[in-house]
Amino acid sequence: MTPTNNTLAPILARKHTGVFIGLSIIILWAISLILNFIFPVVWTNPLTYVRILIQAHLFTGLFITAHDAMHGVVARHNPKLNHLIGKIASGLFIFNEYKKLRPKHYEHHKFVGTEKDPDFHRGKESFLYWYLDFLKEYISWKQVILAAISFNIAKIWVAEPNLILYWVVASVLGTLLLFYFGTYLPHKGEHDNDHHSSTQKKNHYWAFLSCYFFGYHYEHHDSPNTPWWLLWTRKELN
Repeated sequence: MTPTNNTLAPILARKHTGVFIGLSIIILWAISLILNFIFPVVWTNPLTYVRILIQAHLFTGLFITAHDAMHGVVARHNPKLNHLIGKIASGLFIFNEYKKLRPKHYEHHKFVGTEKDPDFHRGKESFLYWYLDFLKEYISWKQVILAAISFNIAKIWVAEPNLILYWVVASVLGTLLLFYFGTYLPHKGEHDNDHHSSTQKKNHYWAFLSCYFFGYHYEHHDSPNTPWWLLWTRKELN
């Protein structure tokens, strides 16, 4: 059964819902990562690969939480708490810097689809080049160095295959999910609307699993102050 505005929206729009959801994603990411670090990797067990996908999804959730904090909708009633959660979520995603991501994201909304858009790529149909541009735009040498140091320190306690699969591979897959569903698909090609964006077909379950409803990308640009967990309600209006 597909949720409707009349059943879930009022509950999800309550004052502290954003804080609860944001902290829940951070806590679930941490618990999942710790458990994945503890249990040995069994290459022949299909659950190993399921766990990678779950961890990747939670990495994506960290960035989506930071993104919503940039729009001030994680803790609308408390800007300091809002940005603190955003900083924690972005930092846990391989040392992303919230203070650098935030202005870039504002530029994306203000100059979407133009040369001033940091997410813009001239080769609009070239997935690989666009993805490499995306990584170059958002990954710094400071992040790489911190990640390398952390990896080598963590090897003291965590088996290297676990670190590679559940921290490195899962985070890379997380960036792919963000890029593919949140940048590449909605912004590739030409669009005859002010947001230079397309949107996924309405399927709330797939929209959540793929990228926390950010495939509903036109709806996000049309209502940037709608938090991710309510984007499906914007889709319901179309």
